[in-house]
Amino acid sequence: MAIFNVTPDSFSGDGLLASPAAFRNLRQTAVERAERFVAHGADILDIGGESTRPGAAPVSAATEIERVIPVITALSEHLPDAIISVDTYKAR
Repeated sequence: MAIFNVTPDSFSGDGLLASPAAFRNLRQTAVERAERFVAHGADILDIGGESTRPGAAPVSAATEIERVIPVITALSEHLPDAIISVDTYKAR
C-alpha cells in the first residue's frame, strides 16, 4: 500500500501540499509518485486529505474533498487498474 498525504501539514513530512504552490502541480506530482510506488509493488493507493499529526487542526469535509478529488481523478486516469482507497473518518 502506498500512502498519499494530500495535506500541508503531514505527520511524516511528505504532504503533497507542503507548499502553497504545490496545488498547481498536485496531479502531476501524485501521478509520478504513484507510478514509482506501483513499480515498487504497491497494490493499493491510499489517499488522505486531513492530517492526523498531533495538534493538527481538523478540516471540513468540503476541504478534504477539495484536496483528494484531483488526486483520485489523476490516478484513475493514469493508472486505471490501480485500487484507490480514501483515508477519512467522514465517509458518507
